[in-house]
Amino acid sequence: MLEENKLNTLLKLISSSTNEELIWMNGYLNGIVSKQISKEETVIKSHVNKLTIAYGTETGNSKRLATEFASRAKKKGVNAKVQSLDQYRFNDLAKEEYFLAVISTHGDGEPPAAAKKFYDHVHQNGFKLDKLKYSVLALGDTAYPLFCKAGEDVDEQLNKLGGTRIAPLQKCDLDFDAEADEWFEDVFKSLNDGSESLTIVKQVTPKKATGKKTYTGTVLTHIDLNDMGSNKQTYHIEIAAEDVSYKPGDSIGIVPENDKELVEKIFTLTHFDRDTNIEYKDELTSVLELLQKKLNIVFLPERVVKHYASVVQQDIAVTRIDLLDLLRLHPVKDGTQFLEILKILEPIAPRLYSIASSPEAHSGEVHITVAKNSFKVSDEIKNGLASDFLSHLDGSNELKFYVSPNNQFRLPEEDKNIIMIGPGTGIAPFRCFLAERDSTGATGKNWLFFGEQHFASDFLYQTEIQNWLETGVLTKVNTAFSRDEQEKVYVQHKMLQHGAEFFEWLHAGSYVYVCGTKDPMSVDVEQTLLQIIEKFGERSKEEAEQFLDDMKEEGRYVKDVY
Repeated sequence: MLEENKLNTLLKLISSSTNEELIWMNGYLNGIVSKQISKEETVIKSHVNKLTIAYGTETGNSKRLATEFASRAKKKGVNAKVQSLDQYRFNDLAKEEYFLAVISTHGDGEPPAAAKKFYDHVHQNGFKLDKLKYSVLALGDTAYPLFCKAGEDVDEQLNKLGGTRIAPLQKCDLDFDAEADEWFEDVFKSLNDGSESLTIVKQVTPKKATGKKTYTGTVLTHIDLNDMGSNKQTYHIEIAAEDVSYKPGDSIGIVPENDKELVEKIFTLTHFDRDTNIEYKDELTSVLELLQKKLNIVFLPERVVKHYASVVQQDIAVTRIDLLDLLRLHPVKDGTQFLEILKILEPIAPRLYSIASSPEAHSGEVHITVAKNSFKVSDEIKNGLASDFLSHLDGSNELKFYVSPNNQFRLPEEDKNIIMIGPGTGIAPFRCFLAERDSTGATGKNWLFFGEQHFASDFLYQTEIQNWLETGVLTKVNTAFSRDEQEKVYVQHKMLQHGAEFFEWLHAGSYVYVCGTKDPMSVDVEQTLLQIIEKFGERSKEEAEQFLDDMKEEGRYVKDVY
């Protein structure tokens, strides 16, 4: 039955219509109803009643795909449940009948932080998953040596525990949408065909990536942002690149080159002809080119050191070490053995840098903020490969890079308020956010927390930040310079000092962004957030945790940490 107001409207329309108009309305409504019935009749119901889709994500891509797959599964008549792996109950795994995992790989072949406990759990022996029917979608970046390693490991381990694959492991590069869609269709076809009869299938290698475009840029500006007396070197680098396309929140991937002096020492030590050409990735490349631009020769992973020991047939302590030091301590016999060593070296992995420019304000350019990383190894000062390489660039250099999307770390609607917490180089994406909001005339309020060691020498982008504050782009700025006071003060202390207002912003629907070091900064910031919610929101500890969980679920609390 229709509601009374709708019925009155319909009767009024009928009474005021001619016969011809009534005939037309009758046909029109019949058409709508028959189409709806047709749609309902063409839905193919799957014999599978329940399906769990679990995701492990760092940037939000796995979550987006899992949510999309669940929606599509429900339209196909399957009751699909979506769950983050950090909230998944391990005891449920043995009870699952159909289980899909969407998991990304980070760092040196590691699972996302949210999937670490699940990853460790499935690698523990002592339980069987004989009833489990599963498939894994692995997200990664082919520029890294251990491409999709976390997904591969989970797929292999579930199989070892007795699970049966209902579709092959699908490994995806950065342009994953088409292959992810194909994987889901394969999964659903298997579900409809009756997955019980399927046996273990061969793993599928990814198709050649088509969406990760490599840009060649020219360095326009290269400035040390730190002043005299600073303990740090932080560089602002502007790169011009034709048709470069990115969104606020994205990063760029750069493959650094090895230090030329280090490469020269390797040739001096081995007496090998640098102009010798060998095959590398189906191309003839000189050994000089390989050692300079292609192969990682510093801080070798333990797995590479093990291979080195096998080649030279010597007992070598398994630890991370530079190739030059290995060659000195455990020299190769001859040129043939040196060539064998070259074959076991891994490619130089790209380094990701948050984009500090705005596509709206800095068209045709991409800016990054790079802190030079220096550390001691056995009383010898060493520099991080990428930061050292980038610190020596100048206006004559060209630089190759690609854009790495971060769909989780996005600006909200223009009228929404945002709180940005970015000490050190964590300021980079917020320079982008503020420039973008300034250029687009966004009406939402903006509050920035920034921290460093000293106000006088380490206030990165100070002039721009002060200008944005004066012009009203920035509503509030709070800074913490840890070495300028007797007791060290960090951004989380400033957050707590302004806790009452901070919670007002949270309660009003503001979005919170955190960028910078994962540990301890982002951990301390999150604990402070919980304190603020509990104290100024007058909530219990459990209620504060639920409040923050709700913010995460709504996309109002996101992190880009490293």
